[in-house]
Amino acid sequence: MPKLKTKAAAKKRFTLTGTGKLKRRHAYHSHILTKKTTKRKRNLAYFEIVDKADISVVKGMLKK
Repeated sequence: MPKLKTKAAAKKRFTLTGTGKLKRRHAYHSHILTKKTTKRKRNLAYFEIVDKADISVVKGMLKK
């Protein structure tokens, strides 16, 4: 059986932390920022850990 390929979209969007958790960026921080508050934009700028309900799906996309 051939090797599984990593999904290129997932490779660009998720990174593994040193402890094995998955890190992701927030959505809604790319354009139309004028109507968003400074607090909202600041919180969107930080990274977030992937929710535990989605970890198995994301790790499946990152299989090599």
